Amino acid sequence: MAATKKGGKSSAQQIGLSEETLLGLYTSLLKTRLLDERFRRLFRQGRFAGTYFSAVGQEATTVGPTYGLRIEDIIAPSHREIGASVTKGVPLVMIAAQVYARSMSLDKGKSHPCHWGYKPLGVITPASTVAGQTIVGTGCAMGFKIQKKDNVVLAFFGEGSTSRGGWHEALNFAGIHKLPIVYICQNNLWAESVTATLQAGIEHFSDRARAYGFPGITIDGNDVVLVHKTAGEAIARARAGEGPTLIECMTYRWYGHSEIDPADYRAQEELDKWKKKDPVPTAEKLLMELGVLTTQKREALADEINQEIDEAIDACEKGKYSEPEEAYNDVYSEQFPVRREEV
Repeated sequence: MAATKKGGKSSAQQIGLSEETLLGLYTSLLKTRLLDERFRRLFRQGRFAGTYFSAVGQEATTVGPTYGLRIEDIIAPSHREIGASVTKGVPLVMIAAQVYARSMSLDKGKSHPCHWGYKPLGVITPASTVAGQTIVGTGCAMGFKIQKKDNVVLAFFGEGSTSRGGWHEALNFAGIHKLPIVYICQNNLWAESVTATLQAGIEHFSDRARAYGFPGITIDGNDVVLVHKTAGEAIARARAGEGPTLIECMTYRWYGHSEIDPADYRAQEELDKWKKKDPVPTAEKLLMELGVLTTQKREALADEINQEIDEAIDACEKGKYSEPEEAYNDVYSEQFPVRREEV
């Protein structure tokens, strides 16, 4: 079914996005949700070790900003940005290989699950240190400015990260030098088990951008269209040399901080309220109203995605762990630094 026409424009165009973009956003949302839920089940089945950090409920905060980025643009993620990797185009088998700690992953199985990075597409491997990726991403943005490139960086973090000193130093530096970076704060109301009201004396974490000389805005983080358009404007500002933007996306994680966290510190009523704002069916309803999506197309798309997930999981479960000696590789450079007297 084609979208209806109004005044020469399709109803999809009426909201400022093409049908291709709307369907692309939804596809990434659905793929992220299905992959995320699959990893949760696999962990509970004991199919991989460690733990798992689910992003179910807040997919729009990562899919919306990432969709449409250039290959050369950089993502500085934390441990809950599976949607950014999916949307940037990281092969699912490479995401799964990292979660499974297999030798085929780019980190050779050394990092904690959900520390996925993918250098070919500019996805920085997250740091275990809270807000560490914000600092590295800011450095990448400085590199783009020095090289006079109009590429951008997206740095993702939770509201709890804004309590870290390094986070403030990074934003201050970016504001001074008008760096091409967009900071995406995923305010899911809980920094592990600490509620946002005990983290800061302000209502909106986006207000912190004003202290560093650039715009901050708070939006509905479960509306993927709104997130995409808001991030798009910020990305355009960054490419034009106008500096950073801080976007606070109000959202909610359905499950615990990780799969070993029962999240019994939260009220069931709070969870139920946010589940009604699920970004996936919200986007699905919009696309169906616009005639961009049908039930049949949705089912076919889910089948295609699940097959891709099946193949990725199968490949990883057949894969090998690295030998113990691998722990010594890629740790130190094999080349000694050049001494000044040798130059």
